[in-house]
Amino acid sequence: MSYLQVDSVAKSFDNKVILSDVFLSCEVGTVNGLIGRNGCGKSTLLKIIFGTEKAEYKFVRIGNKVIKNISDGRHLINYLPQDNFLPNNIRIKNLIKLFLPKACREVVLKNEYVVPLLQKKNQELSGGEKRIVEILLIIHSNAQFILLDEPFNGVSPILRDYIINYINDMRSSKGFIITDHDYENVINLADNLFYLQNGYLKEVKNQSELVALGYISPAIFNEVFKQ
Repeated sequence: MSYLQVDSVAKSFDNKVILSDVFLSCEVGTVNGLIGRNGCGKSTLLKIIFGTEKAEYKFVRIGNKVIKNISDGRHLINYLPQDNFLPNNIRIKNLIKLFLPKACREVVLKNEYVVPLLQKKNQELSGGEKRIVEILLIIHSNAQFILLDEPFNGVSPILRDYIINYINDMRSSKGFIITDHDYENVINLADNLFYLQNGYLKEVKNQSELVALGYISPAIFNEVFKQ
């Protein structure tokens, strides 16, 4: 089974430590959730893993292959950024053909949410429509590991539930690392949960630890997670 190993990641901005000796791993068939307060470095960590952000030090490996940059990770890691990334003035049908290899296109071209959008240009889509197209393009790329940064941003509750179910359906063939402000969905999706604070990444073994860490209040914990 394919295995992503991320080790000893260190990153600072203006002498402020953002990430300190961070270790994270993920297997195909697993969803890892990454939570933490705004600005704690979650997106930075995903960008470092993907290769679009430099680090003082990092070690990323998939199987026996060391990933030093985006080129090394091609067809192995793909990343959904927080902000929309598809170019304007190109019809969605053509964007799918541009972004996906031929063998992976059909399932997206026939997706129930995508079919009504195929003849539209990207700038004509709503925020939620853009997001579902982007997510499907990233998930159906031939990468083994998928990094999703704020996948639920700007989507309706119905579309959010659809994305959650879609990730669950795809997890048997991909490994996922997900972060989102909508922490309830991240927690419910995740096989393994990690909390980033003050540069350090801690695995959360029990949801009640989120109260001790100061991430959520006891009242919210009781409301959201009580059985």
